[in-house]
Amino acid sequence: MRDLTDEEYDALDEKWTKNPPKPGPNGTGFFAQRKKILEAQSAHSITVDSFTANYLLTKADADHKTPADIISEMVQERLAVAS
Repeated sequence: MRDLTDEEYDALDEKWTKNPPKPGPNGTGFFAQRKKILEAQSAHSITVDSFTANYLLTKADADHKTPADIISEMVQERLAVAS
């Protein structure tokens, strides 16, 4: 990644000096909103038994996919059958 030029540093400094992020009450500020967005994009961890974990790893390796891809496909198939 390249470093910024002096002009780019000055432009960023001016931008954030004139328009600082403003915290707001009850999660309405810049950082709270950004945290909500990142949390919505993140995955959740779950615990599975060793048999299930071994199955997922074996299936993922055989199909050249990640265990998350295998789980996603299984969920999509179940949703398709249910609807």
